[in-house]
Amino acid sequence: MARWLLLALLATVPVQAATLEIAVGNVRGGRGNVLVSVCTTRSFLADHCEFNGMTKARPGEVLVAIPAVPPGTYAVQAFLDEDGDGKIRRNWLGIPQEGIGFSNDAPFRFGPPSFGDAAFTLGPGGGRIRLNLRYFD
Repeated sequence: MARWLLLALLATVPVQAATLEIAVGNVRGGRGNVLVSVCTTRSFLADHCEFNGMTKARPGEVLVAIPAVPPGTYAVQAFLDEDGDGKIRRNWLGIPQEGIGFSNDAPFRFGPPSFGDAAFTLGPGGGRIRLNLRYFD
């Protein structure tokens, strides 16, 4: 009985959420915005992820802070939205025409990386990761 009561009490304890900072490097220009999405395995590579942020583009490196991210395993996808449409511009073969990157600088092998290649664990204290944009022109 006491064990079930303890489990019930623990289930009502709120999960600590913290800020995740994403340093996005290799930003080529100052036109548009850098958009960043923090995704679970279910939403990775989808149009919408659970946590999103953006900042004005500038050459070099930008920092995007996303507050209230609960501890867990995530993958980050980011891109330089030069034309401001909120979507990755692609050519007729589906190859990105704007800079794109993933956490762990996960490699592209005949397509985007897997969640496992880009996954990292965020603890209750938050954290900071770094990734670089890649260009395919």
